[in-house]
Amino acid sequence: QVQLVESGGGLVQAGGSLRLSCAASGRTFSSYAISWFRQAPGKEREFVAGIDYSAGRTSYGDSVKGRFTISRDNAKNTVYLRMNSLKPEDTAVYYCAADRVYGSRLFIEYHYWGQGTQVTVSS
Repeated sequence: QVQLVESGGGLVQAGGSLRLSCAASGRTFSSYAISWFRQAPGKEREFVAGIDYSAGRTSYGDSVKGRFTISRDNAKNTVYLRMNSLKPEDTAVYYCAADRVYGSRLFIEYHYWGQGTQVTVSS
């Protein structure tokens, strides 16, 4: 089992950057693939980025490709999401999620979730 806590959200102007962190507890963190999802009011939870156990593979949603970068430091039990060139449409609550299997973009397939961190991008 793994517990996840997100941090790093906030208010930023369009074109700015933020780095989100997802800190995990549990000795088996390196056994989990981690993904970031986001959910804006009235919208479905959307896949943002995912990373496998060893950081050898990453994937991105089409709307963030080229602007966001996911990375992980297993020694620190932490996954990061670097967000550059932020747009107002990136405004959402961002969640990290863990699963034993890498590659799913469906939020219903993830068993472990953090509480979320709010990102607001002003125009």
